[in-house]
Amino acid sequence: MNLDFLNEPVLLTGCNGFLGNYFLDSLVGVIDSSPTLRPNACIIAIDNGITSSHNIIERDYIHYYDENLIGFDFNRLKPVKTIVHMAGLASPAQYKKYPLETIDVAVTVTRKLLEKAREWGSKFVFFSSSEIYGNPDVNNIPTQETYKGYVACQGPRCCYDESKRLGETLCYVYNEYFDVHTNVIRPFNVYGPGMSKYDYRMIPNLMRSGIEGKSVKIYGEGNQTRTFCYISDAVNAITRIVGAGESGETYNIGRMDPEISMVDLISEFRESTGCDIKLELVDYPDNYPKDEPLRRCPDVSKVCNQLGYEPQVSLNQGLKLTWDWANENYSS
Repeated sequence: MNLDFLNEPVLLTGCNGFLGNYFLDSLVGVIDSSPTLRPNACIIAIDNGITSSHNIIERDYIHYYDENLIGFDFNRLKPVKTIVHMAGLASPAQYKKYPLETIDVAVTVTRKLLEKAREWGSKFVFFSSSEIYGNPDVNNIPTQETYKGYVACQGPRCCYDESKRLGETLCYVYNEYFDVHTNVIRPFNVYGPGMSKYDYRMIPNLMRSGIEGKSVKIYGEGNQTRTFCYISDAVNAITRIVGAGESGETYNIGRMDPEISMVDLISEFRESTGCDIKLELVDYPDNYPKDEPLRRCPDVSKVCNQLGYEPQVSLNQGLKLTWDWANENYSS
């Protein structure tokens, strides 16, 4: 795995989010264990905590800004060689609550950061989403990066889907016209310890319901399918892309199997944890937008073949690990 990017300053947005905090922690682990990297290490980390925790990782080489990215003056910063833009409101409950903020972070902030990347000669990595694919037809599952998507520009999810798509367009423009090294990452259903108790996505709902001894509520008919990627596997893929992603390339990250329905996920959870949880099919709540994709399954051949990524944690293992963590943290 190429970690040469840690020899020079790194700017990380969304450092306290679920993915961002794990990624930052992994970088700290590498730096702390390397006598050659530690003296020159510099990470500029920005997060205002609007939807994230404040699990601050303290090191003398981490420079925190607890500020809103939308109004942030990036001219205050010294040049960096790598920009990783992970900030965003990924939970449907969050982006329904903050639709304009969702758009601004994915579009306005992305444009500002790309301008700095152009000025500084930086590599720019943009965190998009599997949501940009919309609701793929059966012939495009597993979904490759070349699939153009089937997405509505008006609807309950469009502030997230369409702003991420425009963020990707900005990356294309700056790569094609201004020779900025850009990479786009599209995560698929990443989960694990550290997800907010009230995230309202399936895995946190499942954990919270099991701990509280309540039936887990599944929205709609429960036939929607997903593949789930454990957080350590996702961070492994992210690090490989940041370190050695080919300029202008877009990468899916996640797992290709098992593609599992929400109803069958309950059975898998019972088997992996021993928790005899019941399920209840319900209508979509007001705080969770309808019109979710029926199937979501990535083709991750590109990141595997180009960068040597290979997921290690099975769904059974990941659910057990997340359940053990949730039992200690969701109870309080």
